Amino acid sequence: MTTEYPRRSERSRSAILVATQDLIREQPYPKITIEGIAARAGVGKQTIYRWWRSKGAVVVDALATQNSTDDLLPLPDTGDLATDMRTVLRATVDEFTSPDVEPLFRALAIESLQDPALQRQVVDQIYRPQLAQVDVRFRSAQKQGQIRSDVDSAIAFELFVGPIFHRWMNGTFTLDYAHADTVVHLAMRALAP
Repeated sequence: MTTEYPRRSERSRSAILVATQDLIREQPYPKITIEGIAARAGVGKQTIYRWWRSKGAVVVDALATQNSTDDLLPLPDTGDLATDMRTVLRATVDEFTSPDVEPLFRALAIESLQDPALQRQVVDQIYRPQLAQVDVRFRSAQKQGQIRSDVDSAIAFELFVGPIFHRWMNGTFTLDYAHADTVVHLAMRALAP
């Protein structure tokens, strides 16, 4: 009996994450509910609250699980950091301007600003794995002499993504490829040896 319970728990947890991933693709974030996730997963909502404190926490966990299983995190490495960062920033522009994805990101951003525990979860599950890959990619660029060796990789990465996030969050100007390409050009100049 003791070996059966953990297996059943893991099966329920996995069903909840898959149900959440499905609902993310099918519905706008405000329409997703704990009750809806529970019904789709075939569990009681108390089962969800046993592992997660809020809808946002379930969604972040589902996104992090999906990213790790779909292998969506790796940064490209063509040997040319400027080319690779143009690819990354253009993909970011695509996500932030997609009517299917942008509302989810915006809702999670707002919710995480109001919930420090959710914000830590986003950082730990989404951003830290990305930053670990950024560090590997930027160290490679440093060894190749493409960027200065005395620059912290996280700060260097923020030079690229910070302007994209700023424009997306504030809606000050159009978020498009031209902006992304300009950001890459200016960041590379700032980081040049």
